[in-house]
Amino acid sequence: MAKEIERKFLVRGDGWRSAVESKSVLRQGYIASMDDRSVRVRILDGRKAKLTIKIGRSAITRDEFEYDIPIADAEELLQSAIGVVIEKTRYRVPHQGFVWEVDVFAGEHRGLVIAEVEMTAETDKPVLPTWLGREVTGDFRYSNQALATEYGHDRHGLSHSA
Repeated sequence: MAKEIERKFLVRGDGWRSAVESKSVLRQGYIASMDDRSVRVRILDGRKAKLTIKIGRSAITRDEFEYDIPIADAEELLQSAIGVVIEKTRYRVPHQGFVWEVDVFAGEHRGLVIAEVEMTAETDKPVLPTWLGREVTGDFRYSNQALATEYGHDRHGLSHSA
């Protein structure tokens, strides 16, 4: 079992774009969603698919199980997704020893830009890039799970502003 340890921020400005090392186009949806667990299907660049199970309530750390699955299975599962299928482009941006993943949303969440940094321990202290805005770690509204499964339910509290 792997542990997912991450912090999440809204992004302000485009200062990160000059440091991008790679990008991927993602489509993802949730097959199951509960307060402390989820089952997600994701298609990366139309060439690879994964099924991910996340369990845990901590704002920063959760258990994560991830498996490769056939793209045809992923496409079929996305048709049964709860809420909306998230569309986004993920950019990998190295910054002072950490790799930030900047998600630029399309589709239903066009205009939203969120950056995450994965850490090896909750005590890690990544240097925060100047292009980061407000931290939203632990704010469920900004989780991919909520963005997909609660779309249309009380969106007034979701700000795209950093």
